[in-house]
Amino acid sequence: MTGPKWFSQPYPPDGASAAEGIRNQLGRPELDLLTILVRESAQNSWDARLAQSGVPVDYRIDMWTVSPAHSAAWRELLLAGAPGADRFPLRDTLKRGSIRVLAVSDRGTRGLGGPTRADDAVGPDRDFVSFIRNIGEPRDTALGGGTYGFGKGIFYLLSKPGSVLVHSRCRTADGTYETRLIGCALWQSYVATEGQGRRRYTGRHWWGDVSDQVVEPLVNDEADAAAHRLGLRPFGPRETGTTVLVVDPHMEGLEAPEAADYLCDTIAWHLWPKMIEVAGRPAAMRFTVTCDGVQHSVPDPRDTRPLSMFVEAYERMAGPDGSSLECFKPKKHLGRLGLVKRIMPALEPTRASRMMDVEDLIHHVCLMRPAELVVTYHAGPKPPSTNQGYAGVFRADEAMDDVYAKAEPPTHDAWNPHSLERSEGTFVRTTFRRINEALEGLLSLNGVTRPGASNVALGAASSMFSGLVGGAWGIGGATAYSKPGSTTTGRRGQPATTVSPPGRPASTDPLSGSVAAGGAQDDEQSFPIESESDRSRAVVRRPRVLYIGDPYYDDRSDSTVLIQEFRLPVPVAQRVRIDLAVTLPGTGGREVDPPIGAGMPELIGWENETGQSYGSGAQVLLGGDTLWRAVVRPAPDTMTEIGIKVEAVRTP
Repeated sequence: MTGPKWFSQPYPPDGASAAEGIRNQLGRPELDLLTILVRESAQNSWDARLAQSGVPVDYRIDMWTVSPAHSAAWRELLLAGAPGADRFPLRDTLKRGSIRVLAVSDRGTRGLGGPTRADDAVGPDRDFVSFIRNIGEPRDTALGGGTYGFGKGIFYLLSKPGSVLVHSRCRTADGTYETRLIGCALWQSYVATEGQGRRRYTGRHWWGDVSDQVVEPLVNDEADAAAHRLGLRPFGPRETGTTVLVVDPHMEGLEAPEAADYLCDTIAWHLWPKMIEVAGRPAAMRFTVTCDGVQHSVPDPRDTRPLSMFVEAYERMAGPDGSSLECFKPKKHLGRLGLVKRIMPALEPTRASRMMDVEDLIHHVCLMRPAELVVTYHAGPKPPSTNQGYAGVFRADEAMDDVYAKAEPPTHDAWNPHSLERSEGTFVRTTFRRINEALEGLLSLNGVTRPGASNVALGAASSMFSGLVGGAWGIGGATAYSKPGSTTTGRRGQPATTVSPPGRPASTDPLSGSVAAGGAQDDEQSFPIESESDRSRAVVRRPRVLYIGDPYYDDRSDSTVLIQEFRLPVPVAQRVRIDLAVTLPGTGGREVDPPIGAGMPELIGWENETGQSYGSGAQVLLGGDTLWRAVVRPAPDTMTEIGIKVEAVRTP
């Protein structure tokens, strides 16, 4: 061997695939390149897992700039035998001042084993030729995520010069370990003048051992030596897996650290089923993202909203509360469905969630095949409230896996029934019909609280509840409630605006903008004050509640709560207590005792602006400038009504 070089593939007499055709096999996906990279590469890693080991797959993405200590080796090794720059843009990339690399690695996988020549790969072990040489091979992994291997094209699309290095370690047929290193480039077909004639080339190039008629990978000592010179992470003595290095990656307009954060978020959205413990078993995969040696945190789906809802829906789907979806003509079991709904604050969409068309409201069902890789998030009907959301998980039955796999495009991000034969298309269409039927049942309350309803409050969104703000309205406790249509006197003689929601109407303080019931109260009133030196009557300010802003939803550990902020303007000790009620949807009736099958809202506690808790029930709080919060657990399937009452604490 004289050293690794590039070899450009000429068209053979019987024809071959042009580079342009291979690059276009992913079509024109709606997802961006970094998202497709995560989905397709993780799917490849999952399909290559060592199933019998029980060890999770380690999947990682590392981005870095090649250091000066290694950049000379990159140029020396990867420019050898390279075509001209007009046909091979990697040449210009390597000559620039810095070289950026993105590496996707997996460990706990079997690596790219089997024969290295396509004509020798006649047995089941042909991972190397399937990934490096062949295009469009059907999957050979039962219930695997991939189908025809088009997803590997994302590595070439992500690379600006269309070039990658593949570093892998596998077990051989005799049980020993072998390390392999090969370079691949995919750009454009071209015609070159050679000697006395012209010759056509496919635009596919390989870098490696060119001493034979076919470019072979560097192996073992030669591979280890070249990898060391290039600064690649070595394999352990008994470690197997694959690293694909994308040279000069597209970053979708993001700076490298921003791209790393985006990749972390994307991993969570698309691979969360592989990140959670299931039935006491550890997570199936572990994920790491680094940028220039700094590790970026991949969100935990159990602690990240709204992914935590999908985790809960998954557990419901897999447990006794899940439902089976059936096609009756022809009769087939399609799969399992789990649904959850709850009140929730408005979402803050991220770039990764927007890529899945998830904005400020979650109303989606996650679709997956038995491999439990996210296909897409199917949007269902929007809930009747902006503060209500639902999430679902549908997992196809193993017996139906081939049908759903054939319904997917090359990027595996949709189920398209029109791409199937009529009989198989019926199953996919029926799947969506059954999911929509289940969602209609989830959202249909028929004006009453249903026995056994899911633990979720309706919140407030409809314009018919004009006095409800965020699912609740404040009630002033120091005076009687104003009557619908009445006029009250506001602070400093200004009129207060009254509204008439179901139950008790609320009035808005025109100065503070806060919501309160019963109108404004006089700033000064008389009541007895007793002290050791004076038992006469004094004129003092009467304790009252000043509601601050609208009630809002907030996440507290694994539940969502309603919070009403308020102040006690009079700077004396005062006893506060909560007045909670519910309004049933469609009735407008106010209930202080739970209806049949329904719960009641519950005060979790009082807290100050620093989050210090003061317990539940009636409490003595100090008035003044302190911002207080009433933290309430809403009732299932109701509108929650929050009121705060206050009275002075008499001192002896």
